[in-house]
Amino acid sequence: MAENILELGMIEHGMDHPEGVAVGPDGKVYAGGEAGQVYRVDLAANTMEEYANTGGFVLGLAHDADGNCYACDIERVAKITPEGEVSTYSDGNSDQTMRVPNYPVFDAAGNLYVSDSGDWGEGNGFIWKITPGGEAAIWDRQACGFTNGMCLGPDGKSLYVVESTPPLISRVPINADGSAGQREVVVELPRNVPDGVAFDAEGNLYISLYNPNIIYRYDLDAKALATLYDDWQQLMLIAPTNIAFGGADMKTLFIANLCGWNIVTAAMDIPGLPVQYPKL
Repeated sequence: MAENILELGMIEHGMDHPEGVAVGPDGKVYAGGEAGQVYRVDLAANTMEEYANTGGFVLGLAHDADGNCYACDIERVAKITPEGEVSTYSDGNSDQTMRVPNYPVFDAAGNLYVSDSGDWGEGNGFIWKITPGGEAAIWDRQACGFTNGMCLGPDGKSLYVVESTPPLISRVPINADGSAGQREVVVELPRNVPDGVAFDAEGNLYISLYNPNIIYRYDLDAKALATLYDDWQQLMLIAPTNIAFGGADMKTLFIANLCGWNIVTAAMDIPGLPVQYPKL
């Protein structure tokens, strides 16, 4: 068994099976619950509040520059203001409604890419593109294997996509005209169930596994996969899902525990790559 090289901690405030976790432009940690809760954690003050409720099941989260939170919920992307007002940002279009919106990613121009997972094992997932203002269209159907967590590539011109079944990470370029380029497989992960991805500032890709409770780091240049933490006993990592970098120096990895009650933290040696907070 690989040696665990991360030091794990925990945000002690209890949460209702958090799948989504994100760091907002205010530096606070945001997470969702399985009964629609939207949590906001102030690390400096060591406080947590449930400041909104979507009425559904909150999955992935993203933010704009004004601190509005965009939450994948049951069959829609909900917009939550910093004051806790909830509205529907998008639920699809007249041709196709959202089925399983799972994870949202903003690019610098304010386009929101949203994975729609589809059915497990059926290869019918896809990715939405929602332009500023909420107009949605299906952007890519190539990354279709239970389309799950995503992140923007370091160059800002590609999406790295978790396809949980078959278990792999793929890359879809964002063409100059905004369309999807040719998908390529980045790394295959046999006998695993990947869920979340995030980059560090040096271009390493971090992958969280819903099963079997592992955090990987993948060196894209060397094509080398390293195990950072393997919690085979489920003492800290209990079905880890989304991951996000934050903290004052961007050297804390926040890990959502879908089958647990807390957000796990990991002290990292390399700062994370900041996500986009566009002005809409």
